[in-house]
Amino acid sequence: MDHSLSSLLCQVNHQGEVVVVDEDLSVQFEDSGVSEDEYLQVLIEKEIGVGFGREESSFLLMSDWIKTARLYAIIWILKTRATFGFRFQTAYLSVTYLDQFLSRRSIDSEKCWAFRLLSVACLSLAAKMEECDVPSLSEFPSQDYNFESKVIQRMELLVLSTLEWNMNFTTPFAFLPYFISKFSNQSPPPHIWSNIMQLIFTLMTEVNLMDHRPSVIAAAATLVAIDPHLTRNTSELKIMCSVSQYWSLEIENIFACYDLIQRLRKEKTERDNVIHSSSPPPPPTGSVAPIDKLETSVVGSSKRRRLTFTDHEEGQGKHEGS
Repeated sequence: MDHSLSSLLCQVNHQGEVVVVDEDLSVQFEDSGVSEDEYLQVLIEKEIGVGFGREESSFLLMSDWIKTARLYAIIWILKTRATFGFRFQTAYLSVTYLDQFLSRRSIDSEKCWAFRLLSVACLSLAAKMEECDVPSLSEFPSQDYNFESKVIQRMELLVLSTLEWNMNFTTPFAFLPYFISKFSNQSPPPHIWSNIMQLIFTLMTEVNLMDHRPSVIAAAATLVAIDPHLTRNTSELKIMCSVSQYWSLEIENIFACYDLIQRLRKEKTERDNVIHSSSPPPPPTGSVAPIDKLETSVVGSSKRRRLTFTDHEEGQGKHEGS
């Protein structure tokens, strides 16, 4: 089975060409009677209010097990997005929920099923925010696990309470029409949407999305897609000549993200990334026991709580074949 990022983002058209489906992304700013700058200001205030962009990367603080489990969660989310025909924004939003949750709670390393349950809950919640046709909880594929709907609902409530019911997050896709129009001197390069989306999802697998503002990710990915050879000075000149004063204040962050995306692109060709393996090994596992209810307890810090499940009651979630 092909678990590469490209395979999860692409489909074959009638001519036999592999293309990234991006019809749902190529949208323009809504005709709401406000100016482009006013609309962008609303988006910026939303991303600042949620807490995007931190001084220290929380991804670096994650354990290796969490990083691996998170990667498999993203693979599952992208595969399930394709199965249901969800928008790419829905997949990105679900990973944002996942990262926000992991920034506030932890999951025991022996409880891999808890990570899958969390993935199902985050994608389900994102679908309810973005999709017109949302599958029932029983329709979400959980592969090796069989979670009852009421167990998924409890996890959804835990995610909602952890995120303080603030689920209307801004994503980079909201900014792309603006940056594509501003950074393209003439007409946008061919397949610009597909290229930018590939870059955004590559970045998504390597960083906690809460560490970077969606607007900064959108600007950096657009710049890489249009011109992958910019220097610090040329990128600053392009930004200052193309966009409003606000974005000029974000030059350092945009170029840092630009540089990170470039580095990740190079690393992809030099390593055997788990996401490109035909038969990726599973994350470290322990025994998978039935689960009934969700509990939380304060561990270590009041800001970071451990997620625990009771394992002694039967009939709510079972590992296939157990």
